[in-house]
Amino acid sequence: MPRKGWIALLAAVVLISVAAEVVLHPVVHASPDAARLARRIALGKQLFNDPSLSADGAVRCASCHMPDRSYTDGRAVAIGVYGHTGTRNTPSLLPIAAANESTFFWDGRRTTLEQAVLDPLTNPVEMGLHDQSQLLRRITRNGAYRTAFAQAFSDGGVSLTATEVGTVLAAYVRSLTPPESPFDRYRRGDRAALNPRAQLGLALFQGKAGCAECHRLDGSSSAFTDHAYHRSGVGLDGIAANLSALTQGVITRSLQGGAIGDRVATQADEAQLGRFNVTLDPADIGLFRTPSLRSVSHTAPYMHDGSVPTLEDAIDREVYYRSLQAGRPLNLSVEERLDLAEFLRSL
Repeated sequence: MPRKGWIALLAAVVLISVAAEVVLHPVVHASPDAARLARRIALGKQLFNDPSLSADGAVRCASCHMPDRSYTDGRAVAIGVYGHTGTRNTPSLLPIAAANESTFFWDGRRTTLEQAVLDPLTNPVEMGLHDQSQLLRRITRNGAYRTAFAQAFSDGGVSLTATEVGTVLAAYVRSLTPPESPFDRYRRGDRAALNPRAQLGLALFQGKAGCAECHRLDGSSSAFTDHAYHRSGVGLDGIAANLSALTQGVITRSLQGGAIGDRVATQADEAQLGRFNVTLDPADIGLFRTPSLRSVSHTAPYMHDGSVPTLEDAIDREVYYRSLQAGRPLNLSVEERLDLAEFLRSL
């Protein structure tokens, strides 16, 4: 074969080899949307763990939402800047995305996560910044943050607003998911994932104890909440004598959104009014959002004010109050309550 023919043949072989390599080992690039979301999650995580975004430079979001405590803090109520104590128990962030939550905080005063994540930053007893303008100044004086926000949003050059801060913090919170639990494996068909006592507890949860009426098991990934508001009786006895004056004061002020959070964080009696602070409807006095029970054995103490110290105490409280509501005792034996606790530990 002439020299030119050999060269042409060799070139063809090389081209075929390269094409085969491309087919066998395609280059995979993340979509622009996926890459942007990843940058937002990473930036949100930085802000979540940054104590410089608090008034005293010592408190961060993770001070109350601790990863090793299922994003709670193990305290009855949150402790914020300068050692100030709040009035509400810190809820876990883990179930938010999995449960597809649409209202936030114990009283449901916020309806978007992007709003909710900003409120603690300017709450006087949480992170204590004066207002959102101060928050933005603290962020923008950090050159690394300026660069990160420019990369996380396509509208570079536009001044940073609280909307972008809420967006990245919410993206991080939504990226948090509960670990796979024995109950999850059981639902997928692994019947050995729950021990016999936990299986008895599941039957009680769905049946005699009535827990699933509010902590629902619907869907392939059970949310363990009905996204509604209920009265457990916790805290109401202490404000009964002053209830008229408390409710009238709330109606007179008629606060909205974050202003409600600022108020109830410093007024323990008003905090016990629950959903009423949002709706001003007397029927909502003492109602609180049903929390998901995901990872519940790791999130003690319980109830909106953290007044119930253990899982067993919480079961006793729920059984007592459900009996009052039903007008008859549930009559759960000691053994049945232990079975129920064993099931809850599997979530």
